[in-house]
Amino acid sequence: MAGSSSSPSKCVAILLGTWNGGPYLQQQLQSFAQQSYSNWRLYVSDDGSSDETLAVLERFKSSVPQPVEVIAGPRRGFAANFLSLAQNPAIQGDCFAFSDQDDVWHADKLDRAMAWMATTPDDVPGLYFSRTELIEANGAPMGHSVLFTRPPSFQNALVQNIGGANTMVFNRATKRLMEAIDGDIASHDWAAYQLVTAVGGRTWYDPAPSLDYRQHTSNTLGSNRNLSAHLRRIQMLFAGQFASWTETNIAMLRPFLPRMTPDSRKSLEFFAKARASSLPFRIYNLKRSGVYRQTLLGNLGLLTAAIFRRF
Repeated sequence: MAGSSSSPSKCVAILLGTWNGGPYLQQQLQSFAQQSYSNWRLYVSDDGSSDETLAVLERFKSSVPQPVEVIAGPRRGFAANFLSLAQNPAIQGDCFAFSDQDDVWHADKLDRAMAWMATTPDDVPGLYFSRTELIEANGAPMGHSVLFTRPPSFQNALVQNIGGANTMVFNRATKRLMEAIDGDIASHDWAAYQLVTAVGGRTWYDPAPSLDYRQHTSNTLGSNRNLSAHLRRIQMLFAGQFASWTETNIAMLRPFLPRMTPDSRKSLEFFAKARASSLPFRIYNLKRSGVYRQTLLGNLGLLTAAIFRRF
């Protein structure tokens, strides 16, 4: 869906997580100020920064007409920091946008997301996410993130997160789902993708990039575009990291079973059964679950993980 002009009547609450983000934070904040969609307010959860982050935020607060509020984070890692924002009942808005501290939003990011959001009923969970442009630490262009072509779905979300949190915009119905999470999560963006698709909500993967995604040594995962990133993920798979994430995700999803669509419940049932089965039945139940990743290489990796019980 192409971006289009939309009336800024609905307020977007930007949910920014920070931790020692001083080197790049000013550029990100400036990209908020330059949004063509001006009806936003900024909530920042700072997870104990010891650099100039808080000073940068204070200067920005005094330079823009939009409200800016800084909250003390839980100091339990990046996922808990962002989830604390999504679950905070005091944070109000019509829609919500996760933001990292070191990217640069394109000027029409919110405008495009809100144009799509206008097509989603308020009582239906809606989740927008997009492709990204990759930049080096110094801002030099590196190309684009992988272009996903298969549709977003719960069957995809069970085994792959294609929605980067830094691109995500969601409505209040999705926020209510996030507020109902009780326990650990693998990541806030993966949880959002799984929950919205599980209950039959609406998702949109925008193939046009909405921001510059900075790649540097402090990235938690970074882009999966190049060979070294693929090798790093393979190493994580055989070290048991993927299986650990899956265990956490399934535990997070189980309380939502009564709210899931019949197809989602069936997929989760067979997927969980596959993980506990001996090899022949493991592959059979995995197939019956309908899960898939976006690329041939990704699906071969999933099959390998299933054979070696690493999923």
